[in-house]
Amino acid sequence: MEKLNPENKWHKIIILTGITGLTLAFHYGLIVEPIFGHIHWIHVIHGRLCYIPIVVAATWFGIRGGLFAATVISLLLMPYIFGIEREMSDLVQEFAEIAFYFAIAVLAGALVEREFRIRRRHQDAKLQLERSQKFSLVGQVAAGVAHEIKNPLASIKGAVEILSDEGTSPAEKAEFQEIFIREIRRIDNTIAEFLNFARPKETKLVKLDLPGTLRNCIRQMEPQARRQQISIEGDLPDNIFILGDAEKIHQLTLNLIVNSIQACSPGTTIKIVLRVVGAQMARVTLTDTGPGIDEEDLDKVFEPFYTTKTAGTGLGLAIVQSIVENHHGTIDLRSRPGQGTTVIITFPVYKE
Repeated sequence: MEKLNPENKWHKIIILTGITGLTLAFHYGLIVEPIFGHIHWIHVIHGRLCYIPIVVAATWFGIRGGLFAATVISLLLMPYIFGIEREMSDLVQEFAEIAFYFAIAVLAGALVEREFRIRRRHQDAKLQLERSQKFSLVGQVAAGVAHEIKNPLASIKGAVEILSDEGTSPAEKAEFQEIFIREIRRIDNTIAEFLNFARPKETKLVKLDLPGTLRNCIRQMEPQARRQQISIEGDLPDNIFILGDAEKIHQLTLNLIVNSIQACSPGTTIKIVLRVVGAQMARVTLTDTGPGIDEEDLDKVFEPFYTTKTAGTGLGLAIVQSIVENHHGTIDLRSRPGQGTTVIITFPVYKE
């Protein structure tokens, strides 16, 4: 048998019909009077119980629902009202009660419909705000991509003009060919980062050896770090697993290490520490000794295309934040000017 769901329209009608039937059974004395007999105060309670289905109907279906319930209940009470001989004062009292049924239906329905209208206006305003934010982000993305591609294109244009000049020496041609290739790579990297941000690959969560993945990233970045006389130290205990996408976690870690290498001076150290916190969360802490970040910039570092570097798209940390969220984790960045930067990322520990 299907379970009744109060969010389903027809299920609401079934529930309302049941409440109405139960209330009328009380009113007609089919439930209480066989036990206690006809007592006036019990009949008074019966009459008040009829407000329940009316208010419920008004709450679920507005004024029309309340009026319909009041009409049905009033009609079903007519045999009770006229079924026995009554004094005029009793009839007036019964019809006054019915008048109150309709008044309650209108009042409750009006209040509910007013609440519906307010909620709908709030939802419309929220949708409008979200739409405006999306258009703003589209403009920001377009401006960021245009800016990052404009400069390399200018360099390429100049290189092509010089290469096409017959008076250019072979040495100069070789130099400008290198510029030509380097700027094409720069455009390609910009577009690749933009695609990773705007159209990321699906995240596939499987049991992942987190320390093993971090060690692979450190080995991959060590040659670049050594060239800049920077060391990378890892404190990574074994047997810590998360539900993760190896490619995404690899990308996340590389982005953070690259940022730290670019920020650090020769002779400094980048430390990566992995710990299990509270037996439920794996915490990765990456600390560098770079120049740090100003307090007013901390709230902006995860915004797309925001960067304090002279080169770069500003998408690296935005991509990192997106990856962390897709892994049901958290990311926190702490920094002070002149004291370096610490990035703290937590992931839920894998459980069998």
